[in-house]
Amino acid sequence: MNGEDMALHKLGDVEASTAPSGKVYRSININHYATKKSAAQSMLDVALLMANSSQLKTVLYVGPQYRFYIPLIVLLSLSISLQVVVGLLLVFIVKYDLNDVRKQAKLNRMNNVATVFVFFTVLINIFITALGFEGQSLRSSVLPEMSVPEAQSFPIVTDQNLTGSI
Repeated sequence: MNGEDMALHKLGDVEASTAPSGKVYRSININHYATKKSAAQSMLDVALLMANSSQLKTVLYVGPQYRFYIPLIVLLSLSISLQVVVGLLLVFIVKYDLNDVRKQAKLNRMNNVATVFVFFTVLINIFITALGFEGQSLRSSVLPEMSVPEAQSFPIVTDQNLTGSI
């Protein structure tokens, strides 16, 4: 191996990121990647939070007569709490600089904790789905029937003199 070959393999060398085909490969900015990843994960977290809030509202509306009322309240509350914690962890993860070697261990721990919490959130939501209810069968069996009054019809008078003459 001569000195010319060594120069092509140095880290950060522009020529090292150029393929023989002429295609240029740029190095990845780890902070930018982590920020995008955290933002995407946060958006998914918000979507799941909204879905769980809606489910909780529905369960509370139906009331304790529903068969799985208490388990669903507990699971939905736990899922929402974990999602809030994951959201806060993601905010702190984005705040730190990944290139700072002193903070990498802390960021790695925070990322691992967030990943474990996301796993448990998914697991809890599987149970929520299993204990969930069918909207149509729930309405017919638990909610009172609401009657809609029939529309009143008025007779149309056709023999009116609209010109005003006698």
